[in-house]
Amino acid sequence: MSRSEAYVGLGTNLGDRRRNLESALAALASTPGIEVAATSTIIETVPVGPSGQGLYLNAAARLRTALDPRRLLEVCLAIEADHGRDRRREERGGPRRLDLDLLLYDDRIIDEPGLTVPHPRLHERSFVLGPLAEIAESVIHPVLGVSIECLRARLASWSRAEYGWSTACSAPGARAGPSTKGPAGGPARWPGGEWSEL
Repeated sequence: MSRSEAYVGLGTNLGDRRRNLESALAALASTPGIEVAATSTIIETVPVGPSGQGLYLNAAARLRTALDPRRLLEVCLAIEADHGRDRRREERGGPRRLDLDLLLYDDRIIDEPGLTVPHPRLHERSFVLGPLAEIAESVIHPVLGVSIECLRARLASWSRAEYGWSTACSAPGARAGPSTKGPAGGPARWPGGEWSEL
């Protein structure tokens, strides 16, 4: 049976954070039709969302899978629930014991109720792009048409003197990058800009 390549982002800021990530990876690896082919460094990041939260641990995993995107998402949500997460009751952007996001699935572009691939905020989050670039450096974002490493570098080098999409991130046939101007024409405040490797 042919297998697809998918990438999942992992995050946690409640309980034993490292154990939460290790348990989630073990659960993915034990699921029929999923092979965990590579994992990134675990990094500690400043939370994006309501104040007063603890720091996050974040990582990324490359999967080889026989599951279709919808079924893979269902597996991720079930693993979250098994770790005590209730998405219906939690505060938006608030603390969580486990977060599993389906970031990429081959070069598929999917926009369906409850399923958007690539993840719609992937390019805005350094806490996702940092780990992801370790294991998917040359993978091309199927919407933006540029590599994950290029997106990571672009986000890391952001400054007030830079507006618009870096020409270093251009590619033949690439779509225009997202708006990068903030209020009053200033630079956008990219979330999740502070992180350290553990």
